[in-house]
This record gives sequence, structure tokens and C-alpha cells, in this order.
Amino acid sequence: MTTKSTIKSLAVLCSGGDSPGMNAAVRAVVRTSLREGIEVYGIERGYAGILDGSLKPMNASSVGNIIQRGGTILRTSRCPEFHQPETRKEAVNILRRKKIDGLVIIGGDGSFQGANALHMEHQFPVVGIPGTIDNDISGTDYTIGFDTAVQTAVEAVDKIRDTAHAHARTFIVEVMGRRSPAIALHVGVCSGAENIILPTKEVNYEEIISDIQRGIQRGKDSSVIIVAEGEKAGLSYSIQKKLKDEYQLSAHVCILGHIQRGGSPSAIDRFLASRMGFLAVQALREGHHPVVTAYVKGRVVTVPLSQCLAKKTEYLPDYLDLVKVLSI
Repeated sequence: MTTKSTIKSLAVLCSGGDSPGMNAAVRAVVRTSLREGIEVYGIERGYAGILDGSLKPMNASSVGNIIQRGGTILRTSRCPEFHQPETRKEAVNILRRKKIDGLVIIGGDGSFQGANALHMEHQFPVVGIPGTIDNDISGTDYTIGFDTAVQTAVEAVDKIRDTAHAHARTFIVEVMGRRSPAIALHVGVCSGAENIILPTKEVNYEEIISDIQRGIQRGKDSSVIIVAEGEKAGLSYSIQKKLKDEYQLSAHVCILGHIQRGGSPSAIDRFLASRMGFLAVQALREGHHPVVTAYVKGRVVTVPLSQCLAKKTEYLPDYLDLVKVLSI
């Protein structure tokens, strides 16, 4: 909804898993607020920081030299207590006692659920900025951190492929994405992987073996299989075991893990995070909330928060077809 703005001060926090570009978004929120004459505070450790009063005033120097840094200078956390209505009520009371008029939340779907509850239960002005490496937020084509995570994983797979070729081996490389296939699909295409395995699809071992054998017949002596981690740990190792026990194929497992979260954000992540941070403050200043800054069809716009509460779990089958065609 849009209401007449009464925003004189706002706070910004990062919640959930960190993603490269969060600092760029924080920087944009702080400096845009200062230009608009709005007092701005940083909340440390996400929603938990509201509850323990970890708010600090921010100025232009507070966010100097951070646009290139990974992680978040405000730090982040997951706050299970925030699932309780009484906890959210206390959080709003704390914000109001500290004369905070609006809140910018940088995070994923869980963080947005918390933001939505603050608005629905207490009409507190909130604006979300989608920050998660999984690119799995509905309502936006892109989330901050995804490009950097993909680039980090691709660079790692490139190095692994060098060893795979040198030793004529098959490698199973596991990337992040418990419920989202986005990283696996992009890394698979960009690294020239022979196969991509998604936890939402049944593993076709016959097809994997056929693809590898076809490559061997034309002189190819190494292969890379990209696996999305899935909800349960150990997917890559179960695939490795079955390939060895039932198909006599020896494969090595490499789990990339949290290196995909860290590192200096790419230019794309810095640019979009800066635009989203700027727009988030404008939305609050104009009384336009609850909304999320979203990247839609090449433009950074605001969309209703209600459109961004579900995970984007669909995948594009043509990506798998693309890998199949290019890996012959």
C-alpha cells in the first residue's frame, strides 16, 4: 500500500545466509538515506540484533570501502525466536522506542516472511531487498549474490577439470542449492559439465554411464558431473557409491560448500545491489510499503512483498537439454 511518508529514521539489517553484494546494498541504503535527510541505523546480526538492541547509527564513513567486500559488515544470523508472535511484538516495540520509522531487510524468503509478519501484525513499514545466492525468491528474476556464487563455482570446476583431464578421472562436483537448482544449472552450462543432477529429479544412472562411455569412444578421458546439494547431506557420495558398485565407474567427489557464499561480489551484484538499496529508501520515503525491490525484465522495480514470500523452485528443462547437446 502507499501512505503519506512519515519516515524520519530507518534501520537496515541482513538476515539469513550471507551473500556477496549485501555490503553494496547496505552502503546504498545508508548513503541514500543521508542524502534524503533520514537518520539511518545498522542492526547487527539480523532480527536477533533488534531483540538485543544491537543498533548503531550509520554515516557515510560507516560504509566506506565496503562495496568490494563479501559477507556483510552488519553480520547476519537466523533467528528462530522470530517465529513467535510475542517476539515480533517485542521487536516492534523496541524499534518504536528507539524512534525507528521503517526497516530495510536484506535476505531471502525466510527473512521476508518475518518482514511480512511485522507489517501484517503491527503495520510496521518494511521494504525487502532480495539477497541470497540461490536465486530462489519469487517475484524477482534475480537475487543479489547469485552471479558471484556461480562465478566462484565455475572457477572451481575449471580447476577441477584440469586435474580430471590430467588423471583421466570422473569428478562429481557438488554445488549449493538445497531447494533451488539455479546454481547447478548455470554452473553446469558454463563449465561444460557432462551431466547435471538435481535432487528433485530421479537420477538416471544409465544415462550418465552412456554419456561417459560415448565420450570415451571419441577419445574423451575425463568427465564432470554437477550435483545440486539437496535437502539431505550425502547425495554426491550416494551417487559415487552407486556408480562404483553397480556400474564399476570410479568417481571422485568434490563438495564446494561455503566458498560459494564468500568472496568479492561481481560487478553485476554490486550494481544491482546499489540500485536496489537506493530504491528501497525511495520506497520508504514515499510511503510505498510493504514492497520488495525486484529485478524484473531488465528493470529494478518494487513489487508487493506478498509476491515474494514463496520459493522459486521451478527449473528450465531447456538448460538440461542444452547441457546434453553441448557435452556430446
